Amino acid sequence: MSNAQPFLYLAPIRGITDSLFRETLFRHFAGFDAAVTPFINPQRKALYEDNMLRDVLPEHNGNLPLVPQLLHTDPEQFLVLAGRLAELGYNHINWNLGCPAPMVARKKRGSGLLPYPKEIVAILTKIMPQLGIDLSIKTRLGFHDPAELPALLPALDDFPVKEIIIHTRLGKQLYKGPTDPDGFATCRQKSSHPFVYNGDINDLETFRMLAARFPTVEKWMIGRGALANPFLAEEIKGHPIEPAETRKARIVAFHAELYERYIDRLSGPGHVLGRVKQLWIYLIISFPGQEKTLKKILKSNTLEAYDKAVDQLFSA
Repeated sequence: MSNAQPFLYLAPIRGITDSLFRETLFRHFAGFDAAVTPFINPQRKALYEDNMLRDVLPEHNGNLPLVPQLLHTDPEQFLVLAGRLAELGYNHINWNLGCPAPMVARKKRGSGLLPYPKEIVAILTKIMPQLGIDLSIKTRLGFHDPAELPALLPALDDFPVKEIIIHTRLGKQLYKGPTDPDGFATCRQKSSHPFVYNGDINDLETFRMLAARFPTVEKWMIGRGALANPFLAEEIKGHPIEPAETRKARIVAFHAELYERYIDRLSGPGHVLGRVKQLWIYLIISFPGQEKTLKKILKSNTLEAYDKAVDQLFSA
């Protein structure tokens, strides 16, 4: 493994890692070098004015470098949005060929486009000469079959793609079942592009194992592992491990700010509770033995009930 520090991306997780969450997370925890946004919804004949791009507006994203993500499969609309992002100052965007959500995949978007390599190549052929900024791709090993991405990769060498981020599952797996590092190794043999590893880097031991297996991989993407353990990026970067009470106090402070900002920005208790409950599904890993309290958090239907359950968890 190289002695150089690994470059860590925060993964896009729709419904959680928006600009408010990213800004708050990066204020309380170190280790990440950049973030990729959840995809911007494709809109027909849209000009993508500021009210449609709130999550990527520079004034909401001052902490770390940000890579906006596009889901488009229409070259003309892809270029319209890319142009707007360039106007906002972005010089690197990401194309989502990995989203496994059935509603997305059924439309031949995200990982649902992987069984159609000719269509992917046709889209790139139209957009790349006019793009003017860097393009990376976030993808999976395939949708139905792990042979799909390796079959596509040689054709991608014809395009100046900045890097290829591979979540080492199939689209049809969603987020279930084991990841496939062997599939990642196969893909690296099929293309000269730089690769970024993504998928179930949930603890320091797993990262070290993967980094030892892929010593020339310089960039890594972490998503749900960082939601479960917000210190994970710091641990990977070699920051000293703090006492348990200090770590707990930092999580409490992070939650307090995030919760307050959700209340301030979101429209009503229902939206606030929806957001914080999604986070707790992962964050509870940092509080072993508190599964019964998690049930109270998830069952809360008022902010008062939520506050009481969270106070109980933090005081345990």
